[in-house]
Amino acid sequence: MSPDVRPGAEAFSFGGGPVGVLLVHGFTGSPASTRPLGEWLAGRGLAVEGVRLPGHGTDVQDLRHRRAAEWVGEAARGLDAISSRCRTVVAFGLSMGGSIVLALAASRSSDVHGLALANPYVFDRRHLFIPVGKRFLRDVPATPNDIAKPGMDEMAYDRMPVPAIVSMAVMMKRVRAALPSIRQPVVVFASPVDHVISTSNPRKILARVGSERTELVPCPTSFHVVTLDHDAELVRERVLAFAHEVDRAKFAAP
Repeated sequence: MSPDVRPGAEAFSFGGGPVGVLLVHGFTGSPASTRPLGEWLAGRGLAVEGVRLPGHGTDVQDLRHRRAAEWVGEAARGLDAISSRCRTVVAFGLSMGGSIVLALAASRSSDVHGLALANPYVFDRRHLFIPVGKRFLRDVPATPNDIAKPGMDEMAYDRMPVPAIVSMAVMMKRVRAALPSIRQPVVVFASPVDHVISTSNPRKILARVGSERTELVPCPTSFHVVTLDHDAELVRERVLAFAHEVDRAKFAAP
């Protein structure tokens, strides 16, 4: 039996118009990190689907037994839900959520029309040490609430189970291989200081992705969880504009 979801970490769904946004949080995090963005977008007429990845928003022992296929599968179900009521869908991924929506963009290009990535997590040299670490470690410390703005809480764990890290690393390897096949427009939000992942991730992703239209948006006063940080307003406004831009381009006359 799965543990209860902590109050505030639940998945969410908001109705709206024909343009929608799928929101996917990061590893050890929860929908608490994406809900304010979702509520803001819904208040401006967009449909929103905010998923809760299996093993997240409950307790770290739950995450220990979860794998990347479950996370991608849950995001795919969210994509099904929003695609059923929207003509245009932008997939937004925070941190590891970026890897997940990139995987969906590669496998379901007809359903994902644009990508918005916030400090996306795809590259990590530390994964080279996994073959040794998984033999000796049960879990490792996490860095929850890497947020410059005081008083914010993404409701994340302070430990990372090694089996889940191993599965995440395998998924990211596949995502890296798939980057050249991704053709959708991509906007990437990047913080200059990040205590969770390497700040080279946005640059590497944009250099490898197959999209003709890419954009890098600096978030100069934020740390990793930019959706809850000082630049959250910048992120919200750009995601809203980007979603409408993708919709207009989709239906523009040739």
